[in-house]
Amino acid sequence: MNASSRWIELDGAVNVRDLGGLPTLDGRATRRGRVLRADNLQNLSVADVRVLLDEHALKNVIDLRSEAEVRLEGPGPLTRIPSVRLHHLSLFAEGGAHTDVTADTVDVDKVLPWHYREHHGPEHERPIAHYLGYLHNRADSIVTALRVMARTDGAALVHCAAGKDRTGVVCALALEVAQVTREAIVADYAMTGERLEAILARLRASDTYAADLDSRPAHTHQPHAAIMEKFLARVDEEFGGTLEWLAQHGWTSDDTAALRNRLLT
Repeated sequence: MNASSRWIELDGAVNVRDLGGLPTLDGRATRRGRVLRADNLQNLSVADVRVLLDEHALKNVIDLRSEAEVRLEGPGPLTRIPSVRLHHLSLFAEGGAHTDVTADTVDVDKVLPWHYREHHGPEHERPIAHYLGYLHNRADSIVTALRVMARTDGAALVHCAAGKDRTGVVCALALEVAQVTREAIVADYAMTGERLEAILARLRASDTYAADLDSRPAHTHQPHAAIMEKFLARVDEEFGGTLEWLAQHGWTSDDTAALRNRLLT
């Protein structure tokens, strides 16, 4: 499968693609129709839902957004589909100060978790620190997300708001377990850049995200390949690799076998 054929064209989302067709270290490839990745699904049309159900056998949605985002954006169309199971697995620490529990007493533009991230170091290194924060704060969500991919039928779709950072990290870790080549993992992450202008336009139309986007230069949103390369290198250096990190958080060899069986030809 060439890269361009992996895109799934929908009316209500612009960063949707299949993780099939990616090469592995042992010469195999990931299967089509197993894991999809996407941006926010709030605006899916009726036709979009039919495409996902009928053409891609969608069964599970892994929603990585925070509790605050879900509440502020409201229920999306897929919440009304009985055959689709929703798994809400935030990658931010929830239930503490400055997170969703303060939503009723704090302005909307102050309640989203990333507004409280510390910004140390060079600008181009900050995404890597944020990605490592997902591992530190929500290992439980990441392990559960990978198990949904491994142990359910049909397709699993993982998404956040832009389908770039949180989705990018979870998909990269799943592909690492499946032994996809590092080059292909990095290329998939960077592929979001092809749709970045449309992604940002969508998010700016939402009161939930507009202020945050406008507070930063557009170039800071670009998913440069070097960001994912350096993040995965840090996982190797600090934890001994993705499988070692997962094992520290309850992931088993049976989980690995199940994920590889689902994802690989």
